[in-house]
Amino acid sequence: MRCFFAPESEGHDPDFRLTHGRVERNAERAERGRLLLAGLERLGLVTEEPPACDRADLEAVHTPDFVRFLETVWPEWQKLPRAGAEVVPNTHPQKTMASYPQSIVGRAGWHMADASCPMGEHSWTATRRAADCAVAAAEAVLSGERAAYALCRPPGHHSDADSAAGHCLLNNAAIAAGRLRRAHERVAVLDIDVHHGNGTQAIFYDRADVLTVSVHADPSNYYPFFVGYDHETGSGEGAGFNLNIPLERDSGNAVWLDAIRRGLARIAEFAPGALVVSLGLDAHENDPLRGLAVTTEGFRDAGRLIADAGLPSVLIQEGGYLSPDLTDNLAAYLGGALGRAPARADLQTDGAR
Repeated sequence: MRCFFAPESEGHDPDFRLTHGRVERNAERAERGRLLLAGLERLGLVTEEPPACDRADLEAVHTPDFVRFLETVWPEWQKLPRAGAEVVPNTHPQKTMASYPQSIVGRAGWHMADASCPMGEHSWTATRRAADCAVAAAEAVLSGERAAYALCRPPGHHSDADSAAGHCLLNNAAIAAGRLRRAHERVAVLDIDVHHGNGTQAIFYDRADVLTVSVHADPSNYYPFFVGYDHETGSGEGAGFNLNIPLERDSGNAVWLDAIRRGLARIAEFAPGALVVSLGLDAHENDPLRGLAVTTEGFRDAGRLIADAGLPSVLIQEGGYLSPDLTDNLAAYLGGALGRAPARADLQTDGAR
């Protein structure tokens, strides 16, 4: 399995996060990348630095205004009086009746749907390189690889065509799906992150050529709260091409794997040429953003189950936050997908190979 990682992503190490009215340290830290790299190392998988993708790959799923905003917001923000080190919006429009503002403060509110995706000096470079990883993984699959993995930081599945949210900037999974769509008549996205993939859903909601399936914690009392319900099935030409499978909080392996089987059955019916997996690892029982209670063995079973579907697959890293289990969970999922024996945390790298 070819794996892609851009060291520039370490430059994105956000600080600000607002939780229940309290300012706390952001969960999407650079350390995540190091823990995930250790999971690859445990399986003897090496990473490649991706080439730069075309800007057209970004604008195939995002508006030019949004891409331009991400690219330029930090230096513009620094021109404000007493500007903070990170871009964090403090006002948001009701877009049903709103005009696009000139002010960078207004544009931050327009293009950042919540306060969970602060942008620092190096965030644009990091998200641009994460998108490069996603496109490189898609290109690898189009060149004949059965599966390829993109270690994307920051993640992307909460970002829609015109706005960022929930630790996400560019939507890497949607960008990969767009690249695959240029070669395949139909493409499917399976999102197994604990949070609903609301941005990916929004991007493809009115399209019949990209099926979106999301297995996640019930949003009635979990982020993203406002979308992710089972009655959301697509609109217009996309009617019937979105499947949400919300699960009760703290559901474990059996319920989660059964939901994935249901999603895979719908994907098989759709018969896509390729699959994008939004590989969130935050469904784990020890994840600090806990919503479900999946074990490490459950991730191994999921890797095996999804690989057994037999589709050329692009694996895009989404969530999975700081816990001692993050390395284990990535190694378990990919080990299951590759048919490897369980990777033990106490083995040296050479032994794992």
